[in-house]
Amino acid sequence: MSAPVHPLAPQDLPSYLAGSDGSDPLFTAVLVMLVMSLLAVGNLYLKLHAVPEKLAHKHNNTQLQIITVLTLIALFTHNNIFWIAALLLAVIRLPDLTTPINSIAKSLEQLAARDAEDESSPPQPEAEPETPALAEKEG
Repeated sequence: MSAPVHPLAPQDLPSYLAGSDGSDPLFTAVLVMLVMSLLAVGNLYLKLHAVPEKLAHKHNNTQLQIITVLTLIALFTHNNIFWIAALLLAVIRLPDLTTPINSIAKSLEQLAARDAEDESSPPQPEAEPETPALAEKEG
């Protein structure tokens, strides 16, 4: 039930004014809107800061840890240059130089092991195996 209105008060009071019982619907509505908008803006802000990291995960970037650290530094220091650097690292594909070098090193190790094996064992004459197709043609 609503509290009785004072007889000298105007009868057409707006509904958003504070009531005599201490309720304030306008304050409550503004407070709810403020909390909702702060949560929405905070969520948007955190999603925006995670864009470089999501791009790095999506493209399977090799500099994923560097990008993650740069986005965290940008988040806590509010220096936009770190976020821009993380975004550039996530978008630009740097050439992979370590894979060919590792492949060359592995091939050289295999060649060195084969050469060392050839030097340690005496050369053996290789016998040519006879194939049935050749034996039939000759005969």
